[in-house]
Amino acid sequence: MLADRAYRGAGATFRTPYYRHREQTAHYQHFNRDHARLRAPGERAFAQLKSWRLLRRARCSTRRIGTIVQAVHTLLTCSSSG
Repeated sequence: MLADRAYRGAGATFRTPYYRHREQTAHYQHFNRDHARLRAPGERAFAQLKSWRLLRRARCSTRRIGTIVQAVHTLLTCSSSG
């Protein structure tokens, strides 16, 4: 699982970027760049979900929330591509 620096030391299942190296080797720089590139779409998706007022006021089961998120995402991608 890819995680940010806050999860450092959380165990082997969490991959965090390298830091606190004044002059990082090319390997560390390449790993950090790839790590950020892979995490970016998820970070953007969570930021978008947080902006939806619908989810702030929803009072239903988590299963229904997942269906609502899929429906809104489909509507957004259809409206932006057309």
